[in-house]
Amino acid sequence: MALVTFIIPVRHQANASDWGALKARLSQTMASIAGQSNGDWRGIVVANEGADLPPLPPQFSVERVTFPPNQLHDMASADRELVYDAFRLDKGRRVLSGMLAARNSRFFMIVDDDDFVSSNIVDYVSRNSDANGWKIDLGFLWSEGASFLLQTNEFAKLCGTSLIVRSDLYRLPETFADAEEDFIKSMLGSHVRIANILAEAGTPLRSLPFRGAIYRVGHSGAHSKSSDLLRTHFLNKSVIRHPRRLIRDLMRVHMLGDGLRREFFGKPIDSAAAARASHPVEQFNRQQEIG
Repeated sequence: MALVTFIIPVRHQANASDWGALKARLSQTMASIAGQSNGDWRGIVVANEGADLPPLPPQFSVERVTFPPNQLHDMASADRELVYDAFRLDKGRRVLSGMLAARNSRFFMIVDDDDFVSSNIVDYVSRNSDANGWKIDLGFLWSEGASFLLQTNEFAKLCGTSLIVRSDLYRLPETFADAEEDFIKSMLGSHVRIANILAEAGTPLRSLPFRGAIYRVGHSGAHSKSSDLLRTHFLNKSVIRHPRRLIRDLMRVHMLGDGLRREFFGKPIDSAAAARASHPVEQFNRQQEIG
């Protein structure tokens, strides 16, 4: 049994505008997770049958599903609430498939396929394993290729890679067929809703006391259609009209030095070693070791 299972739900390949770019980002996200300083974890990538995935690092496995493409994937194509609802269902059932494959894990963390997590997460959880879980309120925003990060103290309001939850609090069904649609959308497809549901049930999440994740923004494949940091915060006309906002944002800038790179980006995946680890026999042996 792993202390923490990281679950990465990957959209249907038909919903990706550039699958090659998605694979590259997914590989970086897995490298970030694999950088944990405490080895008591496993990672599960949930992807459709036939989806071409990058090599997996050790301690990762794939859960294959057969869900159809999300017909409302493009946020500009329909009523916004309908789009959000379809997204929550699509993401939630992928998350559920991953959780059922690792239901004996002590904690779950859902990680979007383009974000990064601190290498200190599993170690912190190991020292506080009786907690309900944590919200990541302290985090960073980052645009691809940028040499700086933008600090935020409201990370959990912005990014789905923001919750670490004790597995029993999900009250998972025995089988996928037993899950109600509202449960899938509210508890698994929405990071905002589950935090509120747990608080109302008397099992609130704590705030993680350090910056726990990086939200990658501004790339073409982003679900949220987020904007590049430079354009959003520094290179637009509103900066002239609101100089105080510019000063505030400049105070939140944190240069991306070697220490943060090691903590959040991990080591590039060795493709040959990862290919060996992804072999079915090797995966079986690892799963036996994990229990």
